[in-house]
This record gives sequence, C-alpha cells and structure tokens, in this order.
Amino acid sequence: MVERYAREEMKKLWDLNAKYSAWLEVEKAVVKAWNKLGFIPDADCEKILKNAKFDIQRIDEIEQVTKHDLIAFTTSIAESLGEESRFVHYGITSSDCIDTAVALQMRDSLKIIIEDVQILLTNLKARAFEHKDTLMVGRSHGIHGEPITFGLVIAIWYDEISRHLDALKNTLALVSVGAISGAMGNMAHTPIELEELVCEELGLTPAKISNQVIQRDSYARLMSDLALLASSCEKIAVAIRHFQRTEVYEAEEFFSKGQKGSSAMPHKRNPVLSENITGLCRIIRSYAIPAMENVALWHERDISHSSVERFILPDAFITTDFMLHRLSSLIQNLVVYPENMLKNLNLTGGLVFSQRVLLELPKKGVSREDSYKIVQRNAMKVWQDLQQGKSSLNEKGESLYLQYLLEDTELLNLIGAQAIKECFEYSYYTKNVDKIFKRVFG
Repeated sequence: MVERYAREEMKKLWDLNAKYSAWLEVEKAVVKAWNKLGFIPDADCEKILKNAKFDIQRIDEIEQVTKHDLIAFTTSIAESLGEESRFVHYGITSSDCIDTAVALQMRDSLKIIIEDVQILLTNLKARAFEHKDTLMVGRSHGIHGEPITFGLVIAIWYDEISRHLDALKNTLALVSVGAISGAMGNMAHTPIELEELVCEELGLTPAKISNQVIQRDSYARLMSDLALLASSCEKIAVAIRHFQRTEVYEAEEFFSKGQKGSSAMPHKRNPVLSENITGLCRIIRSYAIPAMENVALWHERDISHSSVERFILPDAFITTDFMLHRLSSLIQNLVVYPENMLKNLNLTGGLVFSQRVLLELPKKGVSREDSYKIVQRNAMKVWQDLQQGKSSLNEKGESLYLQYLLEDTELLNLIGAQAIKECFEYSYYTKNVDKIFKRVFG
C-alpha cells in the first residue's frame, strides 16, 4: 500500500491536469506581476485570477486545428474570460510559460524523491546498527577475503546514498528556476522586474540569463543525479540477490504467507523485488543520455528537446519514486541469517586469517617476499583439501589452515604457536567498527 500510494502521489504531479494547472499558475503569476507594475488594471487582474480556467477536452479540440498545445491552452483560457483575456500571456512566449511550469513540477517531484531517499537512509541506518557486530566474510572478486560485519556493508550503502541526497538537494535549487524573458530572451517586451515578481510569486529563482528556453544543462544534471542514485540502489539490490543465493543464503527478501516463487517449482523463494529494482534502475539510468543530448539546441531554441522531456521527466520521477519505496521496504523487511554468515566465514578452513599471519613475520625480520611464501604454501594445502571435498575442520574441530600453520616448523620457530593461534581471533577485525560508524553516522 505504501508503494502504491507513493506512486499515485507522484503520478498526479505529471498528468495532464497537473501540466495545465502549472501552466495556468504561471500565466496567473504573470498577470499579477503586470498588475503590480501598473500595466493591467486591478479589475481585469481580479477577473482573470478568479475566473481563468481550462478545459482539457477543449484544448484537445483546439490543438487539432492549431497544432500548437500552448496556443490551444491559452485559447481555452480565453473562452473562460471576457475582454480581459487580452492580458493573458501578454509579452511572453510559450517557453516562458512551459519551462517555468515544468520547474514547478520538477521542484515538487524532486522534493518527494528527497523524502524517499531520507526514508531509505533511515531504514539503512537502523539495519546497520542492528548488525554492527554481525560477523560475515568480506569478498573481493566474489572470493572470500577477510572477516567484516554486515553492519559495515550496510554502512557503505548508507554513506553512498547520503552523497546522492546531498547532490539532489543541490540540484533542487538548480532546477527551481523560472524565466519570463520573451521570445529571444532579450526581455524586450518583458522587463526584468516582471520576471522577478513572477518567480517570487511562484517560489522560484529567476534564471540569470535565458534565450527562448531555460538551458537544459540543469535538466541533464537532474537526470544524471537520478541515474547515479539508481546505480547505487542497483548495487544494493545486486548484493541482496547474491546474499539470497542458495549456496550463500546469508540474507533474503521477506517471503510472505501465501507467496509463490514459481509456477513450476513450489520450493522456490526468489529475490523478485531485488531483481525488479535492478531492472527499474536500468531504465532510470537510460534517461541520462537523452537529457544530455537535449543540452545542444539550435541557436536560441528548437523543439528537439520537447518530445524527449515529455517522456523522460514523468517517467524518471515516477519510476525513481516507485523504486525507492520498493527498496526501502525491502531493506526494512530483509531477513538476515547471522548463523549462515558465520558458517560461510568458516567455510575455507581459516584462510581468511592469512594476512594476519603474514603481518606477524616482518616483525621478526623476515622479508615480505619470504613471509608471503610461508603463509601461501600452507594456504594452498587447504585449497587442495577443499577441492577434494574434505571438511574445513580437522578431527580436533580446528580449522585446517591453523593445523597446517602449526605443523610448519619454519613458521613455528619464527613466531611460535601462541602467536599463530592469536591470529585467528575475530575481535581483531572488528576493533574499529565503532570508530567507522562514528565517521559515517556521527
């Protein structure tokens, strides 16, 4: 229900009624500004503000003839007014109205996205602290590396998403810009004061300079920010998909009562939400390129950008909103299996402690090259045993790697059995987790 509600709220900002309502809001702001400057009489201004309205069906009918949506819109408005309609759209051009109106839509939509990201961050923070000390194996190239905690994994996600939040807040100011500068942007028919009054009325910042459009680098920045955010969200989804693999099974999406995973295999519990998020993020990223290509328009303006934006703006915002709510819910309800994380951590018979042993040898005057050889030759024995399907533990219940290290007389003579055993303590790897969390979360 949360996902559906959020999606509807965002969709309403981009339907036809919202589009024309934003246009009308701009047109009324222009009328009010002209009135304040003494051009439009109070009585006419009042009539326009009170009575001006549009009819979507009528706009469609008019556009069939005019082949121009803004003219169809202003004609529809004129039909709802009397002689005072002559002051509607006075001195401005189509893009003055449309671009400024789109700024309102982008501003309000981006505020929702920012709220979505903040919700995601709240859920990530909660889960990070919940699993701050939950041991698991760290992986590079998909291969076991050294012990970490699941809290550290989530803290990485939190920190990355936090950077996107900062970027979105900066971009919010960048896109909350209006322009009422006339047909070529020279303000020949509209004084600078008019633009300032309109933008003040709408809660926007006047563009420092425009031609017939607000420059599209700001739109491209917005789409790039959403694309980067999507990339990080996909990163989280891909990690969860890995954790849910049967061979790993360290975490999984919540599987509700009555849920089905496969039409053919009743046992299946699939990471469908994570996979869905992955696909949605691919779509969101795809909008960044056309937004960048929209930056280069002919001279003061062409309309090659217009058809693109009719797709990418509503789709990017609606899809991002839906994806973020889905990911937040996934994180909040993620089922974590610490026992399996610990089991996997011990899967390689203690090999994850190899660097700890390696770092003890240079303290005794052994070169790094010789230290590496000593530690690696014992590690390779463990790999050979694992390749043959042997247990990662010996008959005494000790890790194979520890056994081989303790049997290596050269190593024993250098650092002794007690020092070798101390290298297998998990606490060594978690001693700075609190300090890292303080950096991330304050």
